[in-house]
Amino acid sequence: MRIKEQRKRKKRRRIGICIFLVVLMLFALAALIVVKVFTVQNVVVEGNSLYSADQIKNMVLDDDYSWNSLYVDLKYRFVDVGEVPFVDTMEISLDDPHTLRISVTEKGILGSFYIDTLGQYAYFDKDGFVVETSSDVIEGVPKITGVTCDSVVLYEKLPLEDTKLLRNLLTLTQLLKKYELEPEEIHYDSAMQPQLTYGTIAVNVGSEDYLTQKIARLSAIMPQLSGLSGILHLETWTPDTTDIVFDRADL
Repeated sequence: MRIKEQRKRKKRRRIGICIFLVVLMLFALAALIVVKVFTVQNVVVEGNSLYSADQIKNMVLDDDYSWNSLYVDLKYRFVDVGEVPFVDTMEISLDDPHTLRISVTEKGILGSFYIDTLGQYAYFDKDGFVVETSSDVIEGVPKITGVTCDSVVLYEKLPLEDTKLLRNLLTLTQLLKKYELEPEEIHYDSAMQPQLTYGTIAVNVGSEDYLTQKIARLSAIMPQLSGLSGILHLETWTPDTTDIVFDRADL
């Protein structure tokens, strides 16, 4: 009986050792696959316009282990990339063991005010909410001038006392965005009527009457003004008075 029990114990021990070795080999094989197969060779960045693909890539692959695609994928399942100006979210996923995909959702910025008290620009979205304050000047985002805006609070609405003016500004900036006609500057004159600046071309928009039609006409006219200098008058345009005057100036 004692010999049989010893044999059983030895047999169980051998089985246990075999199982341990098999598990150890599986772990070693898995580790080898993770190290050798999951390597970052391609990074696809989408949804970015304010930052270059290389800038986004450097924000995500920011430590000594970022050469491993599986590590990066698992890391950002539990850790945020961090606060990035003008970016709402970044989602990181694996297309295959060698390809990372970074999907960027930028904050919808339509214009900016320079706030003297902050020494920064306040960037606002389509609803008039301040989504970012920064000393950076973002190309392609119109600067709003001629309107008093002394202070702002992040994620709160622009504190413009004239609600009609705010409505006009938001409608105008959305239309300009839609037609890809974002100017360098939108200046409101003493009558609170906007003038758009495109390099050497100024566009007097006038009142908000027929604003959609005016911007549609501007979209058709702007290519014809390339290389010219002067003032385009849309303020007198109506569906009944369709003549548009361009006061050409010498360069």
